[in-house]
Parts: sequence; structure tokens; C-alpha cells
Amino acid sequence: MPIIKSAKKALRQSAKRRVKNQTWKNKLNEAVKKAVLEKSAPALSQAYKIIDKSAKRGLIKKNKASRMKSRLAR
Repeated sequence: MPIIKSAKKALRQSAKRRVKNQTWKNKLNEAVKKAVLEKSAPALSQAYKIIDKSAKRGLIKKNKASRMKSRLAR
């Protein structure tokens, strides 16, 4: 366990970030799976939206986001 005050704060911050990132990764994976299975325009649109937001948040890189969108469009 951290002893220094800044290390304690960093631990709290990383714990919060981990939870948020995990939530967004789950949303991302669910949206992509739904888009693949349903193959409907609304599901694809929602998947694009979540992919773009994930890239914007730094969860995935922008090239990976582009690649995912390209593969979904096929």
C-alpha cells in the first residue's frame, strides 16, 4: 500500500479510471457484437458512435477505431 500522499491519490485515481475504462470497454464490445449479429442500420450507427467515443477518450487508438468501423461496414 502507498505511504506517500500523492501515491495514495494516484491509487484512488487509477481505481476510478479502471472502473470507467472497463465500463466503456464492455459497452464497446457489446455494441460491436450487436452490430455484427443484427446487421441493421441503427445497431451499426450506435456501434460507430461508441467506437468514436472510445477513441476520443483514449480507450482505443484512432487507427484501431477506423479499422473496427471499416470491418463492421463490410
